[in-house]
Amino acid sequence: MSRSSKSNEQIRGGAPRKAVVLGSLGWSLVNFRLDLIRRLAQNGYDVLATAADIDDETAQTLRDNGVRPCPIPMDRTGTNPVRDLKTLWALVHFFRKEKPELVISYTMKPNIYGSLAAQIAGVPHRYALFTGLGYSFMEENPTGRRKRVRDLSILLHRIALRRIHGAFCYNSADRRDIRRFHLIPDHVALHDVPGSGVDTKRYTASPVPEGRVRFLFVGRLLRSKGLLTLGKAAEILRAQGHECDIDILGPADSNPDAIDPDLFAEWQASGLVNWLGETRDVRPYLAKCSVFVLPTELREGVPRSILEAMSSGRAVITTDAPGCGEATQDGVSGMVFPQGDADALAQTMKKFIEDPSLAVTMGKAAREHACRKYDVHLVNSILMQNMGVEPLDPDAGLPKGLAYSELAS
Repeated sequence: MSRSSKSNEQIRGGAPRKAVVLGSLGWSLVNFRLDLIRRLAQNGYDVLATAADIDDETAQTLRDNGVRPCPIPMDRTGTNPVRDLKTLWALVHFFRKEKPELVISYTMKPNIYGSLAAQIAGVPHRYALFTGLGYSFMEENPTGRRKRVRDLSILLHRIALRRIHGAFCYNSADRRDIRRFHLIPDHVALHDVPGSGVDTKRYTASPVPEGRVRFLFVGRLLRSKGLLTLGKAAEILRAQGHECDIDILGPADSNPDAIDPDLFAEWQASGLVNWLGETRDVRPYLAKCSVFVLPTELREGVPRSILEAMSSGRAVITTDAPGCGEATQDGVSGMVFPQGDADALAQTMKKFIEDPSLAVTMGKAAREHACRKYDVHLVNSILMQNMGVEPLDPDAGLPKGLAYSELAS
């Protein structure tokens, strides 16, 4: 009998089994995992959504979907071992109290401390989603602090995930390093999944605006997101006499990697870029732009911002960073350029300025690509089947009544 069948049988005979979805930041539970949470509930699970910093709006959205928000203490980016131990034991206590059947974690700290806590607490089924290995794995042969961080990360993964039941990764570079550094045991299945997926019925295509080309960047104001490269490319385009608008949408950041505030203010004052602030709904901004640009230098898994832009019918300009270039069909649904190369970025943006019809044809191809490969229902089918929540079905994908042709139109 499959686990999904047993779950449904238990509902008929009594209380549903529990599943915990564990992330590092509250709003990501709604922004990235709400459809996964709903899918678990549809399969008969009582779902507990767990993360640090669950704000009131996120908590209410979860409750509205019949999900219990369960905040936990977690220092998302710090390296203080005392705080991390508090997170571990808070999770152990939480799992022992709630007795979930299934724990699904995503991002580094939840994967490490959530998997270890679930093992200590005796949770029967434990799965980890590698959404991007990040900072410590960016360089092939790191030195100094970055090497120490990577060595510690490898050790923690090996300890915490040694009895994991399965794992998922977003791109070939992460798959290679997960296996190369034995972050999970060799015998544990590592499944490929095309990112967190995108709700292609929520992010619908809209006509590319006519007139002056408008580029849109969405993300935190970090150098590693490629903002310095974008700024230099804007300067090159201006010096060559090319006119366009470059909008920046995203929050300022206190991270040491943050863009220099004075430099960013100078860009705005000179009209080089337009800062739009931050938002939790990017759809109106995508509708107003011609082309989406993400010049990131990070290993990001598969950036959700790229998926949302493609689903919205926007051509994408991005780098050859792992996960970014793979998601973008170079020359078909967008264009890919080398990381950190401002001249190459300027030349790529110039092509859209000189031939605005490219934004229309590539935007249409981007929408079709998003619907065929990255629709959230397809992604969740992969997850559900490989976790044993739903029976294996190679033909499973979009829900009944929802066709690719209907989505892509």
